[in-house]
Amino acid sequence: MPLPKEPNKLATTLTDIPPIAAPKAKRSTKKPASRVVDIPPETAESSNVALLKPTSEAPANVLKSVNPGPRLASVKQGTTVRRAKRQVKDGGKKIFVLDTNVLMHDPTSLFRFEEHDVFLPLITLEELDNHKKGMSEVARHARQVSRSLDALMENIGDIEAGVNLNRLGNIDAMGKLLVQTTELQADLPKTLPVGKADNQILGVVYALAKQHPDREVALVSKDINMRIKARALGLLAEDYFNDQVLEDRDLLYSGFQELPADFWEKNSKGIESWQQAGSTFYKISGPAVKEIMVNQFVYCDAGLPLIAQVKEINGKTATLQTLRDFSHSKNAVWGITARNREQNFALNLLMNPECDFVTLLGQAGTGKTLLALAAGLSQVLESKLYSEIIVTRATVPVGEDIGFLPGTEEEKMAPWMGAFEDNLEVLNKPDPSSGEWGRAATNDLIRTKIRVKSMNFMRGRTFINKFLIIDEAQNLSPKQMKTLITRAGPGTKVICLGNLAQIDTPYLTEGSSGLTYVVDRFKGWPHAGHITLQRGERSRLADYASDNL
Repeated sequence: MPLPKEPNKLATTLTDIPPIAAPKAKRSTKKPASRVVDIPPETAESSNVALLKPTSEAPANVLKSVNPGPRLASVKQGTTVRRAKRQVKDGGKKIFVLDTNVLMHDPTSLFRFEEHDVFLPLITLEELDNHKKGMSEVARHARQVSRSLDALMENIGDIEAGVNLNRLGNIDAMGKLLVQTTELQADLPKTLPVGKADNQILGVVYALAKQHPDREVALVSKDINMRIKARALGLLAEDYFNDQVLEDRDLLYSGFQELPADFWEKNSKGIESWQQAGSTFYKISGPAVKEIMVNQFVYCDAGLPLIAQVKEINGKTATLQTLRDFSHSKNAVWGITARNREQNFALNLLMNPECDFVTLLGQAGTGKTLLALAAGLSQVLESKLYSEIIVTRATVPVGEDIGFLPGTEEEKMAPWMGAFEDNLEVLNKPDPSSGEWGRAATNDLIRTKIRVKSMNFMRGRTFINKFLIIDEAQNLSPKQMKTLITRAGPGTKVICLGNLAQIDTPYLTEGSSGLTYVVDRFKGWPHAGHITLQRGERSRLADYASDNL
């Protein structure tokens, strides 16, 4: 979809701002002032690191243009930025001026601009120095950037000529690092205070655009208001989108695929089938193999119905295995049966001991927590495949925080685990013949096998032979998700549950969520599976609210 063109005239509230070419340069007599905190809130708590590595499928330049202006053609995210209406010298290389918040958001952002050059204003270095103290994520990122800059500039004679960004082994960074060494003069509107660091960076972009008329100079900032001001001045401004896994949520891997209606007609002669351990296996070949992945579910309703899972792909052939029907009462899991096709897929993954990592996506009421908890109780108390269930979740409130909670770790986590309490009431249906004593004994037995843990104390731990459930995983950053999943020891199964439509963290989006990250990175791995649940099964009221509110 092409990006909107920049209006020919500025808004009426900005009529006092002169055009770029009109003002003459005046020497500024004021000293640069550093800002104490002028970083967008996402940098304070977001621990996102660079998620996209340059490959043939996902180019490294994943900047999305905010203000293409009349000089630029429409640019799609993830594509190489090119000139459209006039030739650019220096091989079409752009100059990206980085705001401080970009470096603190992603300390490796210096090396994510392919063949283009990166320019750092002096005020940016000053702000890095102001934020390097402390144990916060922002301070750690500031120190990491400072160490990278120190290593890049070591034993460099002429800094003004630029420093090759591939000096430290980053072969994809083919541009140069340019650092401001002289005062750059620029006339900005008087309504913009010169002493503010944001406006000083805008002045640098303004001056560089005049110094290099043959190259595109773009400001890269996570600060929305700063990009708006740059657009008002006629400057090119872009957001930093290297942390985005996907541009469109609809492109996210769903975990299942419908086979074409003529599947049997086209593949009937080349299909091999056999039975083993109560399941039917099919070996197919043809164009359909190119579109499927290992552990993906396929189904066909036309002709001979088929519901199967891809167990192996070898070249142009794939092996399919029919599923266990968990919708039948004889295969009930802790008294729970699948109510639709996607829930049947999910239970096949949850009950498969060879599947170590399972992700379940779905709107409210699709049964994510209920299915995971039922599968955990069945494999802990009945088959004793795992020793206990460990439950954790991101403690992000929907509204304002109510403050500190008293008690032990589990007592502090109790208010966040209301969803599991509700599902335990459904799973632990009272037996009239057992009496009050029997119901109490069952409740105590179940609760001794379920441990509630806080994510804040997960670093360094190793869970052996556990059934680990991570609830509300959409509120986790990719770095937090990596921290939790790498806690898994031998015999541990990890389940991630979440709904991308209910992200409560203001610093994450559907494209940068840790849940989206792991779904995209684990697809096709033989010991991982994913299912997006489609239908709500909670109540007609909940289903109507999810669709219409």
